[in-house]
Amino acid sequence: MLSHQQVRKIAHLARLDIDLKEEEKFASQLGDVIKHFRILDELETEEIIPTIRVIELKNITRNDTSQLCTNRDLLMEEAPSREGEFFKVPKILNNNE
Repeated sequence: MLSHQQVRKIAHLARLDIDLKEEEKFASQLGDVIKHFRILDELETEEIIPTIRVIELKNITRNDTSQLCTNRDLLMEEAPSREGEFFKVPKILNNNE
C-alpha cells in the first residue's frame, strides 16, 4: 500500500484535488495496481519480440483522387467556416515571419 504522502504527490502530478477519504481509497487501489505490475515484472520476457499492435491493422481509407467540382455552392455549404466566397481557416503564421 502506498503512503498518504505518495498518494498526495501522485494526485498533485495528475492535477487532482482529493480529500482524505479519497486518499485512503486511492492508496489501496494504487497499491493493488503496483502488486499486479510486480507480478508481471517476474515474467521472463527476454525472448519475446515486442509488438506494435495486438491486432493486424489495415488502412481502410479510400484512395485520394481529384475530382472536378461542378457545384460551387454545394461545396461552399460543406465548409465549416467561410468568409464571402472563400474558405476561412485559422491563421498559422506570425506577422513577423
